[in-house]
Amino acid sequence: MTRKWRPSLTLVLGGALATTLALSLAGLVLLRYLGPEFGFRRSAVFLAIVICLLTAVLALLLVRLLLRPIRAMSGYARHVRSSPSDDATPPARFGTRELHGLGAAVIDMADTLRRRETTIRSYSDHVTHQLKTPASTILAAAELLGDSHGLGAEDRRLVSQIDGAAREIEQQLNALRRMARTREANYRGVTNLGESAAKLRAMRADLSLSFAGDAVPLPISFEGLVLVLEQLVDNAQAHGAEQVIITAEMSEDQAVLRVTDDGAGIPAANLGKIFDAFYTTRRETGGTGMGLAIVAALLGTVGGRIAARPVGDGASFEITFDSMA
Repeated sequence: MTRKWRPSLTLVLGGALATTLALSLAGLVLLRYLGPEFGFRRSAVFLAIVICLLTAVLALLLVRLLLRPIRAMSGYARHVRSSPSDDATPPARFGTRELHGLGAAVIDMADTLRRRETTIRSYSDHVTHQLKTPASTILAAAELLGDSHGLGAEDRRLVSQIDGAAREIEQQLNALRRMARTREANYRGVTNLGESAAKLRAMRADLSLSFAGDAVPLPISFEGLVLVLEQLVDNAQAHGAEQVIITAEMSEDQAVLRVTDDGAGIPAANLGKIFDAFYTTRRETGGTGMGLAIVAALLGTVGGRIAARPVGDGASFEITFDSMA
C-alpha cells in the first residue's frame, strides 16, 4: 500500500508566511513597472484584486490543511466523551504530518478507553450476576433457619449475622449496578435549580430545603441534577441534618453548586475518603459507601467536580462545572 504524502506543519506555515511576503513584494515591484504604462490607480486596483485572489487560495489551503482537521478531531473527541458506547466515525483527513500523528494517537486512545470501559462493564455485569444467585440462596436459607423452633440463642445470633451479611452483599451488588448505569447514561444538557426544586421538596417533605440562584444555568440534564441532589440530601439526612441549603452561582466562567447542611459534619480525617467506592461510616445501619462515589462518577461524565468541606457543625459539598455543555 502506497503511503500518502503529507506536508509537515513547518512547510505549511513557512510556505504561508513566505507566500504572503512574496505577494507583497511582487505587488510593489509590479506596480512600479505597470504604473507608468497603465496608470498607478488602475494598476494598483488590478494588483490588489490579484493579491486578494491568491491570498484567498492560500487561506483555503490553510483551512483544508489545518483548521478543518482540527475541528474534525475536536468533534470526534466531544462525541466520544459524550457517547462513549457509540461507534463514532474517526476523521478521514488530518492535513499535515504532525496532525496525522496527533489524530492517530487520539483515535487509538479513544479505542483503548472504549475497550477498557467495555471490559470493566462486562466484568461488573458478570460478577453481579454470578453473586446475586448465591446471595439470594443464603438469604433464603437464613430465613428458613430463623423459622426453626429448635435454635438456641447463640444459633439465632449466628443466623442473624448470616442474614445481615447476605443483605449487605445484595446492597453492594445493587450499588455496583447503579454505578454501571451512571457511567453508561448520558446526563449532558442544561438545567437549573428552579426546575428541580419542586421535585426535591416533594420527595423530601420531612426536610427543610432552601434554594438560591434558581435561574443559574447548570451544564447537566434535569435527571442528572435530581440524582445528584437527591443523593446529597439523603446523605445529609442520614447524618442528622434537618436543614439543607442549595445554592447556585456563576464564578467567572464556571457554574458552582453548593449543598450545605446542619448535620453531624465530616471529620477532617475522612474528607479524602468519602468519594471512594465502598467507603462508609454507616456500615452497621445499611450504608454501602457507593452513594457519593456514584455522584462523583455522574458529575465526571458532564465535566463536573465535587469536593467536601466541613462548615461549622455541618458539611458543605461544592460542585464545580468546567464550562457550559
